[in-house]
This record gives sequence, C-alpha cells and structure tokens, in this order.
Amino acid sequence: MYLSGVSGAGVARVHSPGPLSNRSSRTSTPHSSMMSIPAGMSNVVGDQGDMEHREPVAEGNLKISQIVECPSEIMCCTYNEDSTLLAVGFVDGSIRVYSAENGAPLHTLTDDETLAQHLPCTSVVFRPFHQGDRSQNLILATYANGLVKLWHASSHKCVHTIHENRQTLTAAFSKNGSVFITAGSDEKIYVYDTSTKKLVNTCQPSPSRNVMDGHRYRVFSVKFHHNHANEFISGGWDDTVHFWDSRSEHSTRKLFGPHVCGDSLDIDAHHNHIVTGSWRKDANLQIWDYESGEEIRTVPQDFSNSLLYCAQWLGKDHIIVGGCDANMVRVIDRGTLKTTGRLVDLPRGVYCLDNNRQGNVPKFVAGSSRNLYFLEMKQTY
Repeated sequence: MYLSGVSGAGVARVHSPGPLSNRSSRTSTPHSSMMSIPAGMSNVVGDQGDMEHREPVAEGNLKISQIVECPSEIMCCTYNEDSTLLAVGFVDGSIRVYSAENGAPLHTLTDDETLAQHLPCTSVVFRPFHQGDRSQNLILATYANGLVKLWHASSHKCVHTIHENRQTLTAAFSKNGSVFITAGSDEKIYVYDTSTKKLVNTCQPSPSRNVMDGHRYRVFSVKFHHNHANEFISGGWDDTVHFWDSRSEHSTRKLFGPHVCGDSLDIDAHHNHIVTGSWRKDANLQIWDYESGEEIRTVPQDFSNSLLYCAQWLGKDHIIVGGCDANMVRVIDRGTLKTTGRLVDLPRGVYCLDNNRQGNVPKFVAGSSRNLYFLEMKQTY
C-alpha cells in the first residue's frame, strides 16, 4: 500500500526561522542548523500559541498503538536490547525509562548536577549486555553542558560522571560494549574504555587544513558497525561522513554530501549500507555502500521538501525518517522508495525516533514536543 502522490524522502515540521529555511542548495552553511545547543532550544521550547492545534493522524499502513504524554520536551530516545524498556531524554536534563509494552513510566534519572544545571539531555544509549555482566540496563547519557553520565536504571543511581569541556551531543557503544565514544560541539571524538571509564583515544583531524581526515565542525551522530568491533562512522555540520577505527587518531576515509544535524546516520547489518538524513531541502535522504563509500541512491524528494533530524533503517525493507517543516514521520519502502505510511499533524518537529529491531517489520517510537508516539505497520494479507 502506497500513499497517492507521495514518493521518496522527506519529513517536515512547521516552518522554523533560520537562514537555511529558504535555501534549496545541496550544501549548507554549518552555523544555520536549528539543532545548535543551547541556542536551538528556542525552537523546541517556544510558545505553541501560534500553531493551530490538530490531533496527529496516521496514514497509509501506519497505525498509532499508543500516545504517552511526557513531563518535558523530548530530545532523544532509545530502546534497550530486548526491547522491554525505552529511555527518553528531555530538554530539562531529566531522563525517564518507560515500559515499551504499555508506556508506563518506570524510572526517573536525575541527580544534583542535572537538576542544578537544567540543560538538555542530548543522547541516551543502553550498554550492550553480555553474559557475566553484573549490571543490566546501564544507560549512557550526554548533556548540553558537557556531562557524560552512566546510569543504572533500576536503582536510579548515576554510577559514573565524565566532564567534557564542550557541548556533548551524541554517544555510542561498540557492539561488544568494551568502549564507548562521545562527540559534540568540537571536531574531537573521544574513545573511552567502558570498564575503567578512562579516555583511551581521541579521534580528530590532522592540524593541516589541507587534509580532510576528520571533522572540522560539530558532530551530531556516531554509529558503530555491527560486525566490525572497532569501526564507526560519524557525521555533522561539515557535510562529510567519516569512517574511523577507534584505535587510530585520524579517519581512514570519508564521503561527501550529508549535512547531519541530529541522529540521522544508520548502518544496515543485512546489506552493509548506510542511510543518511540531511537538514536541507535537496538530496536530504541518501543510501551509501559502506565498503566503497559510493552513493547507491538519493531518495527522491516528496512534496514537502523537508529537513531531516533523524533517519533509521526499519528492518530489512524500510526506512523511517523524522524532521521539521511539516511535523511528520514517514516510512519509506526500500525497494520502491515510495512512502508507505505517515504520521502527520504533529505538534512540533521530530527530534528523535528509534525502532525495537524485533522481527521483519519492527515497531518504533517517535518523539514530538512532549509526546511519545508508539507506532507499528498494519498487517497486510
């Protein structure tokens, strides 16, 4: 089932002012992104009085299983490995852990530092669990004031804190959980040993501006490869995606094009492809080959000409995206590049989404304003 008149990529939100909003060029000036923190928070927490209130509507073969109202504006979200829990980070710096089955709030994670500084939680990720681990459901969280915290969800305790001298915007664990990486408002990607919490490497560009072996602006997304323990990719404002070995200082290679302003990189373990979502109106959703770095396809624009903050593979056959300009989530068929489902009339832009990675067509969740929308594809026969 496809939506009439809609194909390709794009998700949107009601217009947010900014230099990039009226531009249609393929490249972007880094300082125009709306996800600059804390300045960009004005677009997250501003007055809603100028927007007509409508109830969100699921179209095509997408359906809303439930809507959960949260205590603050949603910035980030992630499922744990067995998809029983959903961690959500908020603009006030708090984190809540919800039951993935019924949306019930289970745990609230705050401490004196997060309560005192009251700055956004920018990313959350569960540590991979392995047999022999003494603790389950450990959550790594980053914050706009440079805090990096490791939380034990069930006890509500922060078990370790790292202070970085920057806005820390994103983090990821390696597949085996032995290391984690953080990135943010500078060009450096820090690699930490999970056991000791010590910094073991800094991934960064060469001093010479004539060499492009690392980022030159802030970094918004990092993703480890599923099958190569030391390899990860990163993307940000400099319109490049870099390929790294976590043991080396400089990137091993790069691809040009994506203007990444949120969690909009993902690696498909089935086909070894990368999907990138860009905060721009032209060529904003692209598929790349991981091994060669070559572009496979640019997903055609949809009518809304959207700006993307988040993009993910949804199982083997679909892509999900969210962003701003029309406040919408879209599901795209990987083969035809046509839209199969949409969630429209959302109260704000979509800054985060995640899927539970269960089955051929996983369930997923999207955050807009203070609401979590639990979504799934309708069964077709």
